[in-house]
Amino acid sequence: MTTSARTIPAVLDRIADRFSDHDALVTDDRRFTYAELRAEVRQAAAALIELGVGAGDRVAIWSPNTWHWVVACLATTYAGGVLVPLNTRYTASEASDILARTGAPVLVAAGEFLGADKTADLDRGELPRLQHIVRVPIDKQDGNWDDFMARGTDLDAVDARAAAVTPDDVSDILFTSGTTGRSKGALCAHRQSLAGSAAWAECGQITSDDRYLCINPFFHNFGYKAGILACLQTGATLIPQLTFDPERAMAAVQDHRITVLPGPPTIYQALLDHPRRGDYDMTSLRFAVTGAAVVPVVLIERMQTELDIDIVLTAYGLTEANGFGTMCRADDDAVTVATTCGRPIADFELRIGDHDEVLLRGPNVMLGYLDDPEATAAAIDADSWLHTGDVGKVDDNGNLTITDRLKDMYICGGFNVYPAEIEQVLARLDGVAESAVIGVPDERLGEVGKAFVVSKPGAGLDEQTVIAYTRQHLANFKTPRSVEFLDVLPRNPGGKVVKPLLRERA
Repeated sequence: MTTSARTIPAVLDRIADRFSDHDALVTDDRRFTYAELRAEVRQAAAALIELGVGAGDRVAIWSPNTWHWVVACLATTYAGGVLVPLNTRYTASEASDILARTGAPVLVAAGEFLGADKTADLDRGELPRLQHIVRVPIDKQDGNWDDFMARGTDLDAVDARAAAVTPDDVSDILFTSGTTGRSKGALCAHRQSLAGSAAWAECGQITSDDRYLCINPFFHNFGYKAGILACLQTGATLIPQLTFDPERAMAAVQDHRITVLPGPPTIYQALLDHPRRGDYDMTSLRFAVTGAAVVPVVLIERMQTELDIDIVLTAYGLTEANGFGTMCRADDDAVTVATTCGRPIADFELRIGDHDEVLLRGPNVMLGYLDDPEATAAAIDADSWLHTGDVGKVDDNGNLTITDRLKDMYICGGFNVYPAEIEQVLARLDGVAESAVIGVPDERLGEVGKAFVVSKPGAGLDEQTVIAYTRQHLANFKTPRSVEFLDVLPRNPGGKVVKPLLRERA
């Protein structure tokens, strides 16, 4: 990528020229070619400038995956602004906290959605710098998007603003979903957001022939960078889904001949286990990628065999590394894909530090945390290594395997125990939908394992069966001593299991 094209506006201009009549974005109610998308983005950018958004100002988006999200996000950077995505699961007070900390003058937000109007719950008195809310109509015609767009008339001002953006300017601030403490805003530059997503797309061999079903929410790195920005750089067609519904996803694969379907492990699990999977033609699927601290090996095996996806890859990344880090490659064998998350991409260096912590270094580590030099210094050391807080190991071929979160490890009888290893074993027990393991105090051994299990309907599992199964597959010190069955595991707005809540419960 040339230096001049290392900004998001420049990439949009280039792709719109190259693939002007090619489908860029397709939803139930709108279809944009790349030329039409660029025209819509320029008009929205002009509207933002008319609302008073200056170069470097933050624009927040608090909405599910509609076409408006894509337009608003690209328009923000086209106007020289900085994108601040808000998790749709946030409460009004959580959203207010981030709006206040970023000083965003404009919020693009969902109107009524799933029976709630969270935007109406915002206390505007606490947000003096928030001047305008652009409401996106979703469940009702309660938006003002069209009025907002009508303001966008001065396209010369927009083009001047877009041309002034540099590769080192901040493009976005993504907030960590942190399972403990207050979320932190990771600052990323245009060159970083583009380089990371381009490297990801290259591993998946994505081209303009691909049709990409985006189930991952746009507010997350995965949906925004490995979704919107990956398509923007390759000319692929983006087909977002508003909310995940397994049957609607399978219908979309069939109707749109979807080739690319990334997602967290739970999405593939839902598709594989769906009783009507056989009713849909999903043979168009070519590429799938999943990632999490723990991906059950058995899930990868089933994706490769039962869904017959040509390329199934695993990847590892975190917000502080611009959403990326390591990834398998298309020519990796099935065992490498199923048991590792691949080798560094996007010019990252990888090494294992003290306590087996995974460290990353390179041009795509975040610029730092928003207004938090202390936290930045704690995360990125004097030698520029990012301390991820994840525990891992690297094999002879340079492939990383994440074994757990550093803070989740516990010590049983003098031995380190990594809950992720036990959770991998439990994923293979028939009837287990998901599980989480923590260490709980024990007088004799210091700590022992306690497993929280969500079982599949009608599974008929009990504590004795679960413990006996783990004892067959694990050393005694790793075997949980107790099991508690839950309807759901507690998760934060980013979808991660909140183990501190399980520890409180225990």
